[in-house]
Amino acid sequence: MAENLLEVKGLKKYFPIKKGVFSKTVGNVKAVDDVSFTIKRGETLGLVGESGCGKTTTGRCILRLIEPTAGSVKFAGKEVTTMPMEELRIMRRKMQIIFQDPYSSLNPRITVGGMLTEILKVHKLRNSEAEMKDRVEELLKLVGLNPLHARRYPHEFSGGQRQRIGIARALSVEPEFIVCDEPVSALDVSIQSQVLTLLMDLQQQLHLTYLFIAHDLSVVKHISDRVAVMYLGEIVEVTDYTSLYADPKAPYTEALLSAVPIANPQAKRERIVLTGDVPSPANVPTGCYFHPRCPKVFGDCNSIHPTLTDDKQGHMVRCLLYPNSYPQSTQAKAA
Repeated sequence: MAENLLEVKGLKKYFPIKKGVFSKTVGNVKAVDDVSFTIKRGETLGLVGESGCGKTTTGRCILRLIEPTAGSVKFAGKEVTTMPMEELRIMRRKMQIIFQDPYSSLNPRITVGGMLTEILKVHKLRNSEAEMKDRVEELLKLVGLNPLHARRYPHEFSGGQRQRIGIARALSVEPEFIVCDEPVSALDVSIQSQVLTLLMDLQQQLHLTYLFIAHDLSVVKHISDRVAVMYLGEIVEVTDYTSLYADPKAPYTEALLSAVPIANPQAKRERIVLTGDVPSPANVPTGCYFHPRCPKVFGDCNSIHPTLTDDKQGHMVRCLLYPNSYPQSTQAKAA
């Protein structure tokens, strides 16, 4: 069994809501609310959910691009959340991110070669100009670009090529772990396939570990070993991709899967249409967060908040339809 490279436990990120002349805090936006998961070395964990559910905030809190409110993030056994900035700067060589928007994540005033060379200089990864030039050419070839493209500016590339540059930038410091923050959502479908194939090839070649963030379950299916489903700042289901697609447990996961298009026009599948809108993370419902929209809601759902527990081997679910999801205190009272 591979070791856990990343361990996230009880991660929270609350953004304060301030009002009045004195900016008094009157509430919190619970962007990430008690998220826990692990990623083994060499594994890809897909993190999926609707827009605004906290996926990107989770990824950025792990890298401390955003400071978490509470919780623990351990990378290779080292606690990241309390790490001094100088040590964190060294650690970030091993933890990188590929941003969602290839149009805004690149500096328009610097050539691609200049951008990659600057990274090599800052981290002192190469000594001479010749070594840096060779490394830049190597990185561009690695992501399927022509080494001559090093002289060009970002606006001279297509969207798919810009995302490849973003991947090259992440790889330039030789990381072990990469947060892929919806790296294909801004690309055409044909280009999405090319970039996903590139990411999988690089993972095998460079022994990388991914947290792959997406809102499209059909995309996650092709690249992930395990999938975690998020709703309103918390994880509602975690399992391997085969079990998730064949036997989803959480009603929210069932609704997401029913919305995935089927290639076969003759195939029939029940479409689960959720009522209402996603509640505001500044005012989450009591009990189960999903109960106002859940087609399987029952009495306890509006008063008891379920815990994320094992439904079967390796399959975690947060739903009161499964008795293990009742909090221990509630189970004790019932007994």
